[in-house]
Amino acid sequence: MTTSTTTRPWWQVMCLTGVDYFSTLGYQPGIAFLAAGLLSPLATVVLVLLTLLGALPVYRRVAEESPHGQGSIAMLERLLPRWRGKVFVLALLGFALTDFIITITLSAADASAHVVENPHVPEALHGQELWITLGLISLLGAVFLKGFREAIGLAVALVIVYLSLNVVVIGVGIVEVLRNGHVVTDWTAALTTEHGNIALMIAVSLTLFPKLALGMSGFETGVAVMSHVRGSPDDDPMSPAERIRNTKRLLTTAAVIMSVFLICSSFVTALLIPTAEFEEGGQANGRALAYLAHLRLGDVFGTAYDLSTILILWFAGASAMAGMLNLIPRYLPRYGMAPEWAGAVRPLVCVLTATAFLITWIFDADVDAQGGAYATGVLVLMTSASVAVALAARKARQRGWTVAFTAIALVFTYTTLDNIKERPDGLKIGACFIAAIVVVSLLSRLTRSLELRTTEITYDARAEVFVRDCARRTLRLVAHDPAHADAGAYRAKVRHIVDAHDLANGGDLVFVEVVVDDYSDFESRIEVVGSVRHGEYRVLTVRASTIPNALAALALDLREQSGVRPHVYFEWTEGNPLTQFARFLLFGAGEVAPLTREVLRRAEPDHRRRPHIHAG
Repeated sequence: MTTSTTTRPWWQVMCLTGVDYFSTLGYQPGIAFLAAGLLSPLATVVLVLLTLLGALPVYRRVAEESPHGQGSIAMLERLLPRWRGKVFVLALLGFALTDFIITITLSAADASAHVVENPHVPEALHGQELWITLGLISLLGAVFLKGFREAIGLAVALVIVYLSLNVVVIGVGIVEVLRNGHVVTDWTAALTTEHGNIALMIAVSLTLFPKLALGMSGFETGVAVMSHVRGSPDDDPMSPAERIRNTKRLLTTAAVIMSVFLICSSFVTALLIPTAEFEEGGQANGRALAYLAHLRLGDVFGTAYDLSTILILWFAGASAMAGMLNLIPRYLPRYGMAPEWAGAVRPLVCVLTATAFLITWIFDADVDAQGGAYATGVLVLMTSASVAVALAARKARQRGWTVAFTAIALVFTYTTLDNIKERPDGLKIGACFIAAIVVVSLLSRLTRSLELRTTEITYDARAEVFVRDCARRTLRLVAHDPAHADAGAYRAKVRHIVDAHDLANGGDLVFVEVVVDDYSDFESRIEVVGSVRHGEYRVLTVRASTIPNALAALALDLREQSGVRPHVYFEWTEGNPLTQFARFLLFGAGEVAPLTREVLRRAEPDHRRRPHIHAG
């Protein structure tokens, strides 16, 4: 897949996120009625208030904190250090994949419902929703196998046409309600009979809104595509102020537009569609607005609406697929927790498409059944985002925002837990994704642990002087523990190396000290700093995520720069070999000498060019 780096005006990028966000109108009104019944309009108002007062402020802050599209997951990665942050990110990736995969399967299932329910479709296709859904997912996978370009341009066209048709359908529905005022009184009378008074209705609506969380999708995608939003030529590359402002406009405009559509569509469908039609097997099940389009505007307009809905629902899956193809390579390979094929588009597309097939088969392409799983993925990501911005506000010592974002985080936490309690499918699928990611990640990290794991090596001026001077004779490096930096430790190490290896003197010895920073990182950039300790001992200090790999990478790089095969001297580490290997995998240390030698053996197959390793 080729990813364009061309930026576009914010409103065009909004349409790219909108194919996911706005397309939920295809099924949201029907799902809302099944969840809340006649209270669905009031529950939708509660949902909109949570969107505008909760999700929107959170993601506007996320846009400030991650202006290059890293999203809330990257914020938490920065705020939670070492393995704790990595494990948390892996868990969030599991729920993110749940969100994106269910976006593909649910959208395709709803698109197939629009295909089958169209009156011009042959009778033979009725009851074949599963196969139609699998066909649409196959087509989506084929598009990505071939290549995915000009997504924004196509998204703009689809969103404009789709929203325009919805304006017509909802507008006609509102006119119908105004002409037949009795439908409002019938609805309010039924509500009063069922719930008694307005206070009780509001209270019940507050408990029901977690079931309507599908209408809040799209925010994570909105910040993920920030790199496509056009800023100002004068923007600071590290903190592009104009791009951030335009992304906030994108998020706000999309939220306001969707809020209006959600409220209006919920009212007209609840008032104009008989309850029985929302149920399974009813003509409005999963396609309430399409039902109104055919009923009020005729089959020609209804068919045009169906076609538009099918295309935008299908393209919502494309948006989700693109999100996963950007998300997975961004994190897992950098953690060393992905096989090599995870960085290649076509194998990853095949795996994701096969996963979507499996989920579709499990749910039998049922839109209603997948709603809970989709909502769980969306809500977990929103909860993590609210936690991330609360932590960021606390770190910035912004007390007011800390309190506000913490309150929002608590609301989203309640919403998520309530949704999981009522519909645990999302948690089960998310847990399966998390388990698969963790197992594959650990196996991958184990098999790749003996790679060089260094992206770049640089030297300061003094380190270059040490290398040039010693390379004229013999380049001898001594691995040394930076925790023992007193003169006696250096003196004792020189005496030991000279005696153990029968060297004439220790004059050419250069100490190498590897300081392990974040041992949970897989790859690292190495900066070599030279210094003279106690007036006589030359020391090269390296900061890396693991000791053996850094020493191996340094030895190979010195060979390339100097043309001399370095000698590297070690002392054996005491302890159980298995325990030492576990320390290496988890903390970047362990039995350094044999591990360094093994990394070198794999990186340089020709033993005649391989740096010398000595241990004693």
